[in-house]
Amino acid sequence: MAISLTPRTPVAGSRVLAYGAARGDLVVPNDDLVGPIDSSDEWIRQRTGIITRNRASEDVGVKDLALAAGKEAIERSGIDLDALDAIIVSTITFPYPTPSLATLLAGQLGRPDVIAYDISAACAGFAYGIGQADALIRSGAARNVLVIGAEKLSDIVSPTDRSISFLLGDGAGAAVVGPSEEPMIGPTVWGSDGDHWDTIRMTGSSLDFRDGKVDWPTLEQDGRTVFRWAVWHTAKKIREMLELSGIGVEDVDVFVPHQANMRIIDELAKQLKLPEDVVIGRDIAETGNTSAASIPLATHRLLEEGTAKSGDVLVQFGFGAGLAYAGQVLVLP
Repeated sequence: MAISLTPRTPVAGSRVLAYGAARGDLVVPNDDLVGPIDSSDEWIRQRTGIITRNRASEDVGVKDLALAAGKEAIERSGIDLDALDAIIVSTITFPYPTPSLATLLAGQLGRPDVIAYDISAACAGFAYGIGQADALIRSGAARNVLVIGAEKLSDIVSPTDRSISFLLGDGAGAAVVGPSEEPMIGPTVWGSDGDHWDTIRMTGSSLDFRDGKVDWPTLEQDGRTVFRWAVWHTAKKIREMLELSGIGVEDVDVFVPHQANMRIIDELAKQLKLPEDVVIGRDIAETGNTSAASIPLATHRLLEEGTAKSGDVLVQFGFGAGLAYAGQVLVLP
């Protein structure tokens, strides 16, 4: 006998309802970090554009940052807590392989029974989460989804690592995504380049638990390779994303790439030939590179400052370890 299962009811589209943010409580200037890497404030500014970065106190964990950002996003979204159906968290710094940070947050937010899971896509993770939230909502599997990118990178930085130690900060950014009568989030362009898998990596006995001796992991990168890849590969994928979304560069109001390095951000804008009036997120100057949190933190700052506004067309694109990448065109709430 043939069985016909009842499908879920899909919806036309999704949209971002609101953002939330939490930055580390400590402001760390370049001069505080230059000694162990035999460098200078001028060298860091010229190479990265970073003046200060936010880092969290020892008693503030990635969970605390994620919870604060998530609460703000939910409150600003105007949705009832009962209408939240899923929590997606992107992080590489939650210190427990399992269970997930998302399930912990679900309980602390008062919604312990929702869909909840973590993803590991590093700096591309927030855009990965938005892509998944959009798919869940359009398929009818969820009504409203909380997406969080959260990192406490100061926990996994070696002060003597000249490749990355001065880049990293701590923070969390969140967005609530809900249904829309018409698509306000465009097609996600995402993927990876596994041939460059080891260009950004954790170290510490190769993180192989089987040898019984695992050092505390720290992060390192091949900066030159990442820079070249990020500029040329990312620009190509963003052009593809604009085409799939049916818009041109002249339609873009706001551009927020992953806050990896100010030189990468500026070079991407040049490669894309963005008009001069496009607002560009440059939160890295004061916050540092916060991996999965960087895009929502930068977007939140632009909205708070009034530089970006409701209805603006935003292009966001994340790229990082893996090398994973993802991005979308969306309309700001």
